[in-house]
Amino acid sequence: MHDYKKTIASLQARGIHSVLTQFCDLHGVAKGKLVPVEKLQEWAEQGAGFAGPSIWGTGLPRFGARSEYYGRVQLDSLRPLPFMPGVAHAVCDGYAGAEPLDTCSRQMLKTVLQSLQSRGLTLWVGIEPEFFLLRKGTDGAWQVADAADQLDKPSYDLKSIHRNAALLEDMRSTLTQLGFELQQIDHEDACGQYEINYRFDDALAAADRYMLFKMTAHAVAERHGLLFSSMPKPVATAPGSGLHFHLSLTDASGRAVFADAQGALGLSRAGHQFAAGLLHHADALSALCAPTVNSYKRLASSQSASGTTWSPVWKSYGDNNRTCLVRTVAGRIEWRLPDPSCNVYAAIAATLAAGLQGMDQALTPPEPCDEDLYLRQASGQTMPPRLPRNLEEALDALQADSVLRNAVGAAFCDQFLHLKRAEWDAYSQHVSGWELQHYAAAF
Repeated sequence: MHDYKKTIASLQARGIHSVLTQFCDLHGVAKGKLVPVEKLQEWAEQGAGFAGPSIWGTGLPRFGARSEYYGRVQLDSLRPLPFMPGVAHAVCDGYAGAEPLDTCSRQMLKTVLQSLQSRGLTLWVGIEPEFFLLRKGTDGAWQVADAADQLDKPSYDLKSIHRNAALLEDMRSTLTQLGFELQQIDHEDACGQYEINYRFDDALAAADRYMLFKMTAHAVAERHGLLFSSMPKPVATAPGSGLHFHLSLTDASGRAVFADAQGALGLSRAGHQFAAGLLHHADALSALCAPTVNSYKRLASSQSASGTTWSPVWKSYGDNNRTCLVRTVAGRIEWRLPDPSCNVYAAIAATLAAGLQGMDQALTPPEPCDEDLYLRQASGQTMPPRLPRNLEEALDALQADSVLRNAVGAAFCDQFLHLKRAEWDAYSQHVSGWELQHYAAAF
């Protein structure tokens, strides 16, 4: 039995008066409300209440016992927010009608993880967030925040880091106060683009931590008058942002299941099978890992202004090969498909489900790729199969892959497909500036 009085007293002694009860909608966007810390037991055992139909993707009705969405506080997630004095952040699980909500992506990930735990295995995920810092210009259009950030090849640019040192230090300090074990901060391949790396964690904790990272980064950027952007490809001529997952499995004894120093690419048989599952279901996974119209501007084989692109366009895998969809490194698997617009819970759940399918069916991956696929494409050689070219193709692939949908969670996938098809339809009806420029006077 949890000692709520003790927890409440401890929080109040640290100046906490409210709890930010945070969950995420189908799109992976953080939602929540502030509630008084004095009623922590109610928030943990019953949940903070929200109108279900007001949240994207719940599938809940407008009336009745299951019209209310309840976010139940996970007590081990409580921590003060440095950027909201007096407020403690809490991760919530979604419930409706006093039962776990099957359209809640966090509940969905927990369900997929149960099948892994029944095998005595643990999934570890290291997440690599890439992002842009933007501001609005005088014309109201979004542009790179640092006007002096204009190098032809901006990777690892120290001058940009010097100019933005105050923001980056604020980011470092705030994340550290929240318990992040930071590993590096660097300027990425595009002007205005950065990456912050922090320590890996078990799959559920990694997803929770990424949501907290985004919330923190938004707050810090706003404090400096800027926008932290998770848009995959905000600059047409520059590389886009990925959200690579570094994946490893351990058994009950802590043994690394994917690693085999004597195996091809440093992987065990199970590691190759997991990779094969990812490649086999890659088209359907694209919908959940790259879920926006803009995602497929990143997943294109075009050259960037910097001359460097790592876009994982082709379904292939190779040892330390960043031109492949699956990169193997140090006995781990790097899954390079996800981008930061994804619902991280759904993306990890789908990735794990696909990999386990590969292990259960003893799938064999294609021959490893030991060449630069962009150079291969330029030479006119036959290429490996490529990923879907747009969101509609990815949604069709997810719809057709009943094995993956059922393994991930049919209820969530049904809601996802419904909302994302509406998103594609809205985009398809939009007339862009490019179309007007090329067609208005052409005929």
